[in-house]
Amino acid sequence: MTNKQPTNTASTALDKAPLEIKLAVDLIQLLEESKIDIEITIKALEITLQDFKNKQNS
Repeated sequence: MTNKQPTNTASTALDKAPLEIKLAVDLIQLLEESKIDIEITIKALEITLQDFKNKQNS
């Protein structure tokens, strides 16, 4: 007998994950599928993070 895990284990774990993890996974998937240069993606994420931090502090 083998210890084979069901193929839906990852999706089940994600369903139970905190909202910030779900959002991060969605964002990663979106950015990877866009096929934009990784350096451009990182710069855009840094701008986005700074914008949200500014909004949080105002």
